[in-house]
Amino acid sequence: MRKQIMSALLLVTVLSAMEGTIVSTAIPRITSDLSGIELVSWVYAVYLLAMAVTTPIYGKLADLFGRKKVILTGVTLFLAGSALCGLSQSMEQLIIFRAIQGLGAGAVMPITMTIIGDLYTENKERAKAQGWISAVWGVSGVIGPLLGGFIVDNLTWHYIFFLNVPFGLLAIFMLAANYKEIVTKEKRHVDYQGAVTFSIATIAVLYALLAGSMNQNWDDPMIIGLFFVAVLAYSGFVFIEKKSPDPLIPLNVFSNRGVLTVNILTLLVFAVVVCMTIYLPIWTQGVLGKSATQAGLVLMPLPVCWTIGAMAVGSFVGKVKENWIVTVGTAIVSVSSLIFFTLSDHSPDFIIYAASGLLGLGMGLMTPVFMLIIQSSVPSSKRGIAVATNSFTATFSQTLGSAVLGSIFNIITIAKAEKGGQDDLDLNASFNHAELPAEKLSQLQDILASGVHVIYGVMLLLALLAFALSFLLRKSSE
Repeated sequence: MRKQIMSALLLVTVLSAMEGTIVSTAIPRITSDLSGIELVSWVYAVYLLAMAVTTPIYGKLADLFGRKKVILTGVTLFLAGSALCGLSQSMEQLIIFRAIQGLGAGAVMPITMTIIGDLYTENKERAKAQGWISAVWGVSGVIGPLLGGFIVDNLTWHYIFFLNVPFGLLAIFMLAANYKEIVTKEKRHVDYQGAVTFSIATIAVLYALLAGSMNQNWDDPMIIGLFFVAVLAYSGFVFIEKKSPDPLIPLNVFSNRGVLTVNILTLLVFAVVVCMTIYLPIWTQGVLGKSATQAGLVLMPLPVCWTIGAMAVGSFVGKVKENWIVTVGTAIVSVSSLIFFTLSDHSPDFIIYAASGLLGLGMGLMTPVFMLIIQSSVPSSKRGIAVATNSFTATFSQTLGSAVLGSIFNIITIAKAEKGGQDDLDLNASFNHAELPAEKLSQLQDILASGVHVIYGVMLLLALLAFALSFLLRKSSE
């Protein structure tokens, strides 16, 4: 029975994980057909936004009404959004339907991990199961763009969305038929006020971060206003949660030292991943003069080694303390970050591939253990919201990281260009070195290298902070 349930969970994880990347190779064809290149960023952003907002809400609903109802509802909503995306006739429609997809996808990762925590009571078994989920997530990130390109070249872009429907329906059938749970029927308080204020606050802050990072217009009155709304709404949310008889996010969850430490670690290490994935292609193309394909290849060791690390965790749990695994993972991430920080335009290619792989290996070791620590730190009645809060933290970290790092990169590169009297140099120009005069090329390389070097300095700082914090996690378990 557990095998069938696990197979269904792996299947829905594949669908939601690939949806974040499979669209990338189809975007040129989509924008050509729907004539909306200026809206293309929102095809990605709205999916992320909807998923982030709903993740904690689904976690709480799973604790209140049972995991089965919530994950079936989420997958159904995801499939409805997928089918509608495939039928889109305009970019505006596609963006709306991607939001529906995101609303459903918000249930998949946290509820999947929560169900695993319920199905497997021993940490070793949990680690193996969560390792498989992490592995599937990593492999899907690699397969998604390749599959998307194949579908677009041989069929039409509509099928990248329609593909979800038959497999999603199979997963729904498998879960409905095999997953049994006992939910105590009693009168339940639903924290509607908390859900509304949390949603308003999260939408405001993520929208402001996404909009600001796209245009770097942080002084825009609308963006400032959104941050102000977010502060007010989050303050109101905390007040409501303190008064609620059954809060959406019980604040005492954060009084658990292990859970709090894991969430801070999640915030730090996922920001490290963003540092690498966004700026390594800029380094590879802009500074080293590689092609876009080569820039993509240097990222491949990340998901591959992430998968290896995640699958290896199961054999370590029970033999090595979980907190020691986290310390080793953060140490590996710190070594990777140090390598990136010391890169120069003369560094051999294998060094970059090794650093990318080390980062993936460290993350693969840590992320399943994060789930183990959270699941063992809270009772079953709070497991859904505790896991969902960690999933939300990972998503929020990537959004916040990309916005902050984008601002830092722009400040450094623009200041460098102005200082060198190169105000007319187009930093958004093609990274094709053959198209640039030698003098302009040298200037561009120098400016981009300065910006990326600072970003990798931030990356190293975040990694070292995570490494230091991991010792606090060890102390809390003693």
